[in-house]
Amino acid sequence: MEQLDNPVWWAIRGPQRAFGVGTELSARFDPEISPFGALADSPGHAHWDDLAKLIGSGEVVALTGENGTPPTGWTVLRTMGGVQMVGGRLGSEADGSIHGAAEDPVVTLEPGDVDDMLALVERARPGPFLSRTVEFGGYVGVRRDGRLVAMAGQRLRLPGLTEISAVATDPDHRRQGLAELLVRTVVAGVCSRGETPFLHADVSNVGAIRLYRTMGFTLRKQVSFTVLRSPEPG
Repeated sequence: MEQLDNPVWWAIRGPQRAFGVGTELSARFDPEISPFGALADSPGHAHWDDLAKLIGSGEVVALTGENGTPPTGWTVLRTMGGVQMVGGRLGSEADGSIHGAAEDPVVTLEPGDVDDMLALVERARPGPFLSRTVEFGGYVGVRRDGRLVAMAGQRLRLPGLTEISAVATDPDHRRQGLAELLVRTVVAGVCSRGETPFLHADVSNVGAIRLYRTMGFTLRKQVSFTVLRSPEPG
């Protein structure tokens, strides 16, 4: 569980190395797949300099974890507070077929569904989802009259741990059990591999946090997400 203190780093250095690049000091995902980068534990100026070289001058990256204060030259564009929750008590009971809006069939989402997924993200604003994020895999959704109205999937994968992410429901279709249906479906797949699900939520999204608690997720820690621009020449 200690790896969850720096999840992006351990994902890129481990199971998801094919989706990013890194050195001994810093790492980042392909920017078409995810905006996140990471610094090795206990970062110093050398780590930040290494990350700047890795992403290029004047480029934007999102960080989480304990990174300290960015050195001079880095510009903080946005900071968000969040919570990290772990589904350690979830297991075989995490069966999406018996929860939520049971009359809505759950469909697998593939790269051919990206346009519909991006349109839903624009309406629902769940967080970062880019043109190739679907390559992380494990995305499912619900369509009504052919229109994608809800989805959820997987993002970070660490040894024995998988993050539930991109939980999005169209504003016109909320409070109908779709989010729970899809989260439970994704969780069931994670648990079937013998892995533990975890997730992140905006600290202000009290409704989502309440739902995750009722599903068996427990708070592990408070976290922050920071979007920065790397130093530019001169």
